[in-house]
Amino acid sequence: MQASHPGQVLADFTATLNIDAIPATVIERTEDLMLDWFGSALAGKGARPVESIARFALDMGPADGPAEVLVRRRGSSPWAAAMVNAASSHVAEQDDVHNGSVFHPATVVFAPALAVAQALGRSGAELLAASVAGYEVGIRVGEFLGRSHYKTFHTTGTAGTLAAAAAVGRLLRLSPLQMAHAFGSAGTQSAGLWEFLREAADSKQLHTAHAASAGLAAAYLAADGFTGAHRILDGAQGLAAGMSRDADPARLTDRLGTRWAVAETSYKFHAACRHTHPAADALLQLMQQQRLQAGDIAAVTAHVHQAAIDVLGPVVDPQTVHQSKFSMGTVLGLIAVHGRAGLAEFDDHWRDDAVRSVCARVVMQLDADVDAAYPARWIGKVSVATTDGRTLHAQVDEPKGDPGNTLSRAEVQDKALRLAAYRDGASEAEMRQVIERIQALRGTPRVTRLLG
Repeated sequence: MQASHPGQVLADFTATLNIDAIPATVIERTEDLMLDWFGSALAGKGARPVESIARFALDMGPADGPAEVLVRRRGSSPWAAAMVNAASSHVAEQDDVHNGSVFHPATVVFAPALAVAQALGRSGAELLAASVAGYEVGIRVGEFLGRSHYKTFHTTGTAGTLAAAAAVGRLLRLSPLQMAHAFGSAGTQSAGLWEFLREAADSKQLHTAHAASAGLAAAYLAADGFTGAHRILDGAQGLAAGMSRDADPARLTDRLGTRWAVAETSYKFHAACRHTHPAADALLQLMQQQRLQAGDIAAVTAHVHQAAIDVLGPVVDPQTVHQSKFSMGTVLGLIAVHGRAGLAEFDDHWRDDAVRSVCARVVMQLDADVDAAYPARWIGKVSVATTDGRTLHAQVDEPKGDPGNTLSRAEVQDKALRLAAYRDGASEAEMRQVIERIQALRGTPRVTRLLG
């Protein structure tokens, strides 16, 4: 095996990464992303697909264990906890996203990493370093697989297996060779197809549950001597060969150790698919600047990148709250009528006549400039025809939550508190304690339950 082989270089980096090599600003960002994920996981409490996965995972046992199953306030095995927490943190559509890879890292990194750190009694510093490793690997694999991959495959389900394996493998203290084996076993289990959106199926929660638990299993198997394909990423019959037409192996090792992809990750402001956010921000800006009301809108054109059309286009008549979060018309309808597209707005108003009226007047149109900038930049552009005959335009270059327009630490904490309260996942006092525990992780000798 050649040292220049990109998969092994990535495995070497992952296996040897420690917290002293990570800038303090990146560690702080990781703490905030963990809190953001924690709130998202609690917001999944009671969601039917989450409860179904929780019943399955916990029926498999054990009845108790060291790893925290957040929505059930009980312990179980790391595998069960990773599966349930990954499912629950991806249902409210509030977990983070990395633009360039079109990948949601938190749900498939923190779920298995926290569970394994609790089970093994690892330090908070090891948990943070392992989480950074998971982000760096998953994001780079997503970038490597490219735009053609995302057209059919849900990158969080596919690259997510590698991200989970990296985080867990670091906590297991795998050698570079063992880490490469873990990547091989994770990659051969990569899965997740967008077809579920056409009929509002529950698969999106299974994508993250599977990625987290499969990546965890891959790492544990590697620790036991189980081997995996070393060229699982760029081999003749590897991931790129089967799942991409524009794979770029150079992305796997791009500035490892100097470019911290975790710092490029965006928070989600609206409780909807990220592809709707740029247009939502642009419409909100336009309505505020022009003092428009929903009744003033005759038509809205959202000027979008191709991936938005690929993912959102099949959702022409949403049948569930979750499916409505993948409807550009519904999201812009909520923005026009309520000025927000948050959890409460979706739950209470997604089928309101006023929202559906605006929805019927929304179209998506491919924009060459927006598409050329994607995925590095997610530009929001809308054109609005008003009932009095005007045509108005707005553009947002960085949606709320992007690194250049990010949430402050106070805003992240406020968001986490709201997410925890959404379905009574945790009280404010409990969440304040969670915030303190996450921010103290670097000096924590042994990771225990965060909800205590």
